[in-house]
Amino acid sequence: MEERLGIGAAAQALGVSPDTLRRWDRDGRIVFERDEAGRRWLAPQELARAVRDRAGANSSSARNRLAGVVVEVKRDGVMAQVELACGPFRVVSLMSREAADELGLRPGVPASAVVKATTVIVERS
Repeated sequence: MEERLGIGAAAQALGVSPDTLRRWDRDGRIVFERDEAGRRWLAPQELARAVRDRAGANSSSARNRLAGVVVEVKRDGVMAQVELACGPFRVVSLMSREAADELGLRPGVPASAVVKATTVIVERS
């Protein structure tokens, strides 16, 4: 029998909730196989197609996005320090003042932190 993923594992791989996958299934955006008990199973090829489709929807190769709200913006002559609250996380970004101005960043504005790094350091608590 071909390897298949349950809806929970498929949702985790795609970065969405199982409820979102159920809606996508209803709307024909993703094709699940059903077993005799009616449970949804996703073939690896279908998961790969869905991952490619989602990647094509983004204009960036970064995969780590944290949706949040701007909490504070400190500007000087050239640079800006932007603080976002992303769920339980505090994210601080340094960028040019011009970029912050063009994006209209100010407290209360919804924004996403996109993290792209070649090195991740993990420390034990």
